[in-house]
Amino acid sequence: MRIITGDFKGRKIEMPAGYDIRPTTEKVKEAMFSIIGQDIYDAVCVDLFSGTGNLGLEALSRGAEKCWFCDNKRESIKLIKQNIANCRAEEWSCLVPGDYEKCLMRIKESGDKVDVFLLDPPYKKGLYGRCFELIKELDILAEDGIIVAEHKREDEFPEEFEGFTKLKDRNYGTITLSVYCNLYKNV
Repeated sequence: MRIITGDFKGRKIEMPAGYDIRPTTEKVKEAMFSIIGQDIYDAVCVDLFSGTGNLGLEALSRGAEKCWFCDNKRESIKLIKQNIANCRAEEWSCLVPGDYEKCLMRIKESGDKVDVFLLDPPYKKGLYGRCFELIKELDILAEDGIIVAEHKREDEFPEEFEGFTKLKDRNYGTITLSVYCNLYKNV
């Protein structure tokens, strides 16, 4: 797997030896960043369930100002560090080892407002609702920010989810990308 475009174009993303990590395919990643478009430029991003750091590094490559990377698996943390170093992206990266709640609390403590959340948690673990709930509760999504949730196509996401409004759904084979914004944003 490689970075598709931008400053780090062509840089290799190291992958795990086993199959514990389910990386976003290049097709879905390209679609995701087409949806996000110019919202990524100068953005503060969060790759909340980073795995390899694939999505966050793509965001930085395309002009994001900063990316928070979070994962709770030791092997993933090692891979993310290696991939950040391979892209020479240390200056714009903040890696938080631990679970997603710890990461969201660190973002809150930092004072950052997040422009783009990239959510790709393990499927069938029921984590989406709690992520959305904490993002709302901690008030860390920027006023014009978006949340992009990658999930199985058969898992339908509601029009309103924990105080956020769905802007769109896009299907790519067995995967759906659902994009949300603050509930009262003019859409």
